Amino acid sequence: MTRTLRYTPGVVAATFGTDFRDDWFMIRGFTANNDSLFLDGLQLFWGAYASFKLQPFNLQRVEVLRGPSSILYGGSAPGGLVNAVSKLPPAEPIRYIEAGVNNFGNAYTQFDFGGPVAMHPGNGQMLYRVVGQAQNGGTQTNFVNNDNYFIAPSVTWLPDIDTRLTVFAMSSYNKTRTSNFLPYVGTVTDAPFGRIPTRLFTGDPAVDRFAREQHMVSYQFEKHIWENATFRQNGRVARVDVDNAGVYGNGYATTPAAADLARYNFRSQSKATQLNMDNQFEYRFATGPFRHTTLVGLDLRHYATDDRWGSGPATDLNLLNPVYSTNTIYNGPSNILDVYVTQAQAGLYLQDQIRWNRFTLVLSGRNDWMDLVANNRSGPSQSRQDSKFTGRGGLIYNFDNGLAPYASYATSYSPIVGFTSLGDLLQPETGEQTEVGVKYQPVGLNARFGIALFDLKRKNALTTDPNNFLFQRQNGEVTSRGIELEALANITRDFKVVASYTNYDLFVSRDLDPALIGKVPTSTPRQIASLWADYTFRDNWLDGFGFGGGVRYVGSSFADPTNLRAVPSVVLGDLAVHYDWAKNWRAAINVVNIADTIYVANCGPNNCFYGDRRRITGSLSYKW
Repeated sequence: MTRTLRYTPGVVAATFGTDFRDDWFMIRGFTANNDSLFLDGLQLFWGAYASFKLQPFNLQRVEVLRGPSSILYGGSAPGGLVNAVSKLPPAEPIRYIEAGVNNFGNAYTQFDFGGPVAMHPGNGQMLYRVVGQAQNGGTQTNFVNNDNYFIAPSVTWLPDIDTRLTVFAMSSYNKTRTSNFLPYVGTVTDAPFGRIPTRLFTGDPAVDRFAREQHMVSYQFEKHIWENATFRQNGRVARVDVDNAGVYGNGYATTPAAADLARYNFRSQSKATQLNMDNQFEYRFATGPFRHTTLVGLDLRHYATDDRWGSGPATDLNLLNPVYSTNTIYNGPSNILDVYVTQAQAGLYLQDQIRWNRFTLVLSGRNDWMDLVANNRSGPSQSRQDSKFTGRGGLIYNFDNGLAPYASYATSYSPIVGFTSLGDLLQPETGEQTEVGVKYQPVGLNARFGIALFDLKRKNALTTDPNNFLFQRQNGEVTSRGIELEALANITRDFKVVASYTNYDLFVSRDLDPALIGKVPTSTPRQIASLWADYTFRDNWLDGFGFGGGVRYVGSSFADPTNLRAVPSVVLGDLAVHYDWAKNWRAAINVVNIADTIYVANCGPNNCFYGDRRRITGSLSYKW
């Protein structure tokens, strides 16, 4: 899914480069993939290795909300959240198949079928949809495949004009291996032997594996009670089981000149279950000249995770002459973490959208109650109860010429399921943001432009523990203060342009270590920019042929908390060529990193990760 976010303002996607295990992304300078990933308005929370992963082909669209959004959506990072919307049954028949392969031999076949179902008169209307994919093959790293299989059936019943019930499910299986954990010297800077090849696998094929089995069942119910009132209830039960084993790099064993990578053997077995139910009552009414859209909601969540982590020694690997199959899967005791955690959360929220003349005022508030219990099988158990109120206020004015200046203030609250390296429970994160800006939608042009200035603070922010990168610690406060520019224009029916630029000052504003105050958190670029354009011909012999191209800029970052080791910025280009004919067929070639630039996507205190090399994907699709 990270590919869909590469041209989004304020978002840094694929922050761990070629790691296919999860969808990695940052919003406005803060990691958001573990607590700010939502599917159909319901959170897909994950901690440790029991992570949920979305299927891009099963998504209708992806929405990015920048800034604190926890009033309606519940706990999420203050930088913003990503809400993916599933493909649901269509009113018109759809029959679609597609196949493709890339230059690393990774091939896929996917299908999408749906439409109305014949019903007896008086039984309402029934719609269905089935989406699926099978993907298998290599990647740019030796011994690392990216295999993915999923099936997603759904059905919608409309018994009358005022009632809609949709039930949908998704089962998937992912299999890959962990991306390389590489040292700073030899990736960002030259080692005595040069640079470590991007194709080199530094794990052990006899040990390394990452397998995820994931199942979800969801429903959406909507009832128009009367003309101005609507009730909605959305729910989901999700289950994920991840078996992760590998031999991980841990810096040089002696000196870079010897080219011996120190490694350790690690295994985690993680299972998680999440239950979500969001109830909403919407009422539209007027008080004098003011028109109200009021929303009252009750959000219920239950999350349970069972984690067992263990680690032991592993043999070193010579980067110039690697020898594999010298290790076995770690089957020792769970000597790092052995715990069963449950977290119950209830949130009561109220929002009123008030319109008067050309003004729109939004006021909202939410109170969350959280109960967390950690049953530690290798030490003392712990528990914590929290209650927190968060609020938001925003005002916008819409001029006749399409200009719309606005201002907003919002706070956020996000419970954290996790432990420090000392075994203590992590504290909930809170945030607050002030934002002002202008949106512009020109009259007579299908375009949208925006500029935003924001001041965002994240308290109890998570950062990698420099003494044990398997765990995280919490700084006192991190501030992100910057500007975002965006433009989206359909200049003609066939010529589309998307552009964005984000520049922010990101620094530690409070910390127990005074030497870190004013420093930039690790692995965080402070400038990102992108431009994408696409044009399709509609006349003569070029009818149906189109092409697009894009440029992405990711600014420099730091590999250490004291900002002594920099990771350079990078400029990347992408290309797309597509051809539609006979109203049914479509062929396309998509190229990521067209110049085949070798770059480091991310460095933490202990490890660095290469970004995508040039990836060329050819595809052919047919619909009828």
